[in-house]
Amino acid sequence: MTENNDRLLENFFAENRQEVADNGFSRRVMHRLPNRNSRLARLWTAGGFTLAAVLFVLMDGLQLVWDTLRETFTTTVANGMEQADPRSIAIALGVLLFLMYRKIASLA
Repeated sequence: MTENNDRLLENFFAENRQEVADNGFSRRVMHRLPNRNSRLARLWTAGGFTLAAVLFVLMDGLQLVWDTLRETFTTTVANGMEQADPRSIAIALGVLLFLMYRKIASLA
């Protein structure tokens, strides 16, 4: 029953289709929409990014990142670096850097 009704509706709308003239309506609507690239939004983004960078440096973020990387490296070496493939590590590092770049770029 439902399939029959669907076919009847499709046939009805296909036969009675009418094109409505746009007369510039779409263009006028698009021009009246609020501007997404406002200066205020850009200033907030730049200010937030600057504040985050300043706090990162003031709270010794660089030192924490360096210590974490050093500890990870020394732990990896201590637990058997001979089992790790250097190419795998290079690929993982490349993917990590790419994802980090994409995340930072999406914030700007």
